[in-house]
Amino acid sequence: MAFPAVQVRAGARGVRCDLSTGGHAFVADEVAPLGTGAGPSPFDLLLSSLGACTAMTLRVYSDRKEWPLEGVQVDVSRDLAAAADGGTGQDHVFRRTITLSGPLDAGQKQKLLEIAGKCPVHRVLEKSLKIETTLA
Repeated sequence: MAFPAVQVRAGARGVRCDLSTGGHAFVADEVAPLGTGAGPSPFDLLLSSLGACTAMTLRVYSDRKEWPLEGVQVDVSRDLAAAADGGTGQDHVFRRTITLSGPLDAGQKQKLLEIAGKCPVHRVLEKSLKIETTLA
């Protein structure tokens, strides 16, 4: 199954990239000294993907259940930790904090916490990815 592609273009200088997908255009960049901070960094975009997917998944689930979820805030941060395999590298650890608003009971909140782990981006990030790279 193929999904819409994202096109990324970098110029002759600097690390700023112009991105487009599905009729939307936006910018990725790094802060100085690498870039000018014209847009979120690639890691910011990755964390945003997880946060947005989580919020959307919880919204859809609660709507289907007709639960009184009035709002969702997802804060996602990233840290580096010693490699779990004992090697010399480091593992990235994403920390996600979900704030739910509305008169939800404890059981509903617990179920939404469980559902957060089932958002499509979470599932992809949790598994090993296969990335195929070719030259055009």
